[in-house]
Amino acid sequence: MSPAKILGAELLKLRRSRITWITLLAYGVGPLIGALFMIVLKDPALGQRLGLIAAKARWSAGSADWPTYLSMMLQMTGVAGMILIGVIAAYVFGREYAEGTAKIMLALPIHREWFVLGKVAMIVIWFAALSIAFCAESILMGLLVGLPGYSPGLVIHTLTIDLEAAALILLLCPVAAWTAVASKGYLAPLGVTIFTLILGMVFGSTGWAPWVPWSIVPLFTGVAGPEARQSIGAGSYVVLAAVFVVGVAGVMIHLNRADNTQ
Repeated sequence: MSPAKILGAELLKLRRSRITWITLLAYGVGPLIGALFMIVLKDPALGQRLGLIAAKARWSAGSADWPTYLSMMLQMTGVAGMILIGVIAAYVFGREYAEGTAKIMLALPIHREWFVLGKVAMIVIWFAALSIAFCAESILMGLLVGLPGYSPGLVIHTLTIDLEAAALILLLCPVAAWTAVASKGYLAPLGVTIFTLILGMVFGSTGWAPWVPWSIVPLFTGVAGPEARQSIGAGSYVVLAAVFVVGVAGVMIHLNRADNTQ
C-alpha cells in the first residue's frame, strides 16, 4: 500500500463520519457569535433588551466595525482552533483503538511510519478546510451585518494572519496524537488538550510565554493583547517546529514498538 492509498483510505473514513460535519458546525459558531456581538453594539436598544449579552459584547468588543470584528475572529481562531485540533488528532489517531481496527492496521506488512504520515496529512487537510471555511464565513457575516470600516486590504491582511495562526496550531497536533496512541483511545488526548490550553493561558501573562508552545498561538492571535505578538521571535517558531517534529517522531517510535494487540 502506497502513502497515497493510505491517505485515500483516511479521506474515505472521514467522508463517512459524522464528526466531519460536527467540527464544521462547531467552528462555524464563532463568526455567528461575532456577528451577534456586532449587532448588539450597533443597536443599543437591542442591547438593553438582551441584558448580559449586551454587556458581554461591550466588554469584549468595544465598537461595531470591521477592525474590531476581525480582531475578535482572530482571537477565536487562537482559542477554538487549539481545542479543535486536539479533537481532530484524538479522533484520527484514537479511532483505530476505539473501533478495534488498530490490531489490523499494525499487522499489515507496511512501514508503520506511512500510517503516521498519512494520518498527519489527513489532519492538515481537515483543519485547513475548516480554517478556510471559517474565514469565508467570517467575511460573509461581516458583510451581512453591514459593519463600517471595510477595507479589502484590512480583510486580506487579517485573514492572512488567521491562516498563519492555523498553520501554527497544526504544529501542536502531534501532542494529542501521541497521547491517543499511548492511551489507546479518545479521552486522554482530549484531557491533554484542555490541560495544555489552560497551561498556555497561565503562562500567557508571564515572560515565559514566547517559549511555551501553547502560549505562542494566543500571543500570535492577540488573545493576550494586541501588542503581545511583538514578543514572538524566531525562537518561538523553532519551539513550535520542535514540538511537531518530536511529536511525530514519538508517535512513529511508539507504533513501531507496539504489538498488534488491543
